[in-house]
Amino acid sequence: MRIERIELFPLTSERPELKVGRPIHPSWWGYDQTLIRIDTDEGISGWGCSGVRWEMAEAVRKVLLPHLIGQDVQPERITEKLHQWTFWYGRGGAMTSYIGAVDTALWDIFGRKAGLSVSRLWGGRYVEAVTPYASMLFSWPIDEMVANLESGLEKGFRAFKLGWGGFGRVGRRRDEELARAARNAIGDDAELMVDAGGSDVFWHGDLKWAMETARMLGEYDVTWFEEPLRADDLEGHRQLREASPVRIATGEVLRRRQEFEPWIRERAADILQPDVTICGGMSEARRIWQAAYDRNIQVVMHGWNTAVGAAADLQLSASMPNGRYLEFWHPAPYVSGILQEPFALDERGMLPIPDRPGLGIEIDLGALRDKAAGHEDYGE
Repeated sequence: MRIERIELFPLTSERPELKVGRPIHPSWWGYDQTLIRIDTDEGISGWGCSGVRWEMAEAVRKVLLPHLIGQDVQPERITEKLHQWTFWYGRGGAMTSYIGAVDTALWDIFGRKAGLSVSRLWGGRYVEAVTPYASMLFSWPIDEMVANLESGLEKGFRAFKLGWGGFGRVGRRRDEELARAARNAIGDDAELMVDAGGSDVFWHGDLKWAMETARMLGEYDVTWFEEPLRADDLEGHRQLREASPVRIATGEVLRRRQEFEPWIRERAADILQPDVTICGGMSEARRIWQAAYDRNIQVVMHGWNTAVGAAADLQLSASMPNGRYLEFWHPAPYVSGILQEPFALDERGMLPIPDRPGLGIEIDLGALRDKAAGHEDYGE
């Protein structure tokens, strides 16, 4: 079974506006996702997701296409060769993100060919359902944020992550007001996570701020404190983890297993959060997860992307003994809005993991094309 064609689906931004009294980094907030579909000579297709704008994905596609068309579908062999071939092009960034999309699409094809979900191809399933947490932004005035949380409760969510917005950007009183209002809105029985957004442009929250904020968040029974420092501040995260009463989470912008290795070795976080659309795809994410698991470090995949990314995260979670959570963008036009059969929470607020061939999802092409701008067919 050989690769015959690759089709690119650029997605236009539908992300909510950051509201802190002024516009925040509008160019960043226009950040898009790009889906790819790989077709084979046997009529089997697979989906992947690249966490970069379509212009960058297209540039990488042109470089890598000669190395893909006509190749036998062997996910790890192909993508590892792509990582090696692109050493001089600059590993990381759009290059690694696009290779990750290829990797995920090839696993989807491999599973469909075998008639097995990807998690079964990897040796079996430890987990059949995970806790989805509604991932949304802090907003001001508080009434708007509370309304978003109440909407999530009505949809069955029992875990919530709030981030960015004005948190860590206005003042300590504002931070605590936001945390208190969130906890009061969801009650004591739901989980609450807080994401400072330390990968923001020119993030200024330092170690002392993070330590003081972590102590405050502990009073509101926060499950974890995410990206409290700049994303590349390994030593700061290590010190914070040792001092914090709440778990420290980070890792969404790191690429490839080599970047995660020192974080695992130094135990610089309680929870690592690779993004399958950024770190290099499912093969790379599973290597990262296995290395973290061997050191008793929790992994929660970062998932602010698409239905394809969410499906990949679910298969990864099923394949690992400590799979527990799924980040679920709320509301999620690129997740629920492009599937023939949307993900659905059960009566417990859990999300069952599909056990159908490949990623276990079917894309609604009509809905996808409505959200794609200037998609073209490639591989001729």
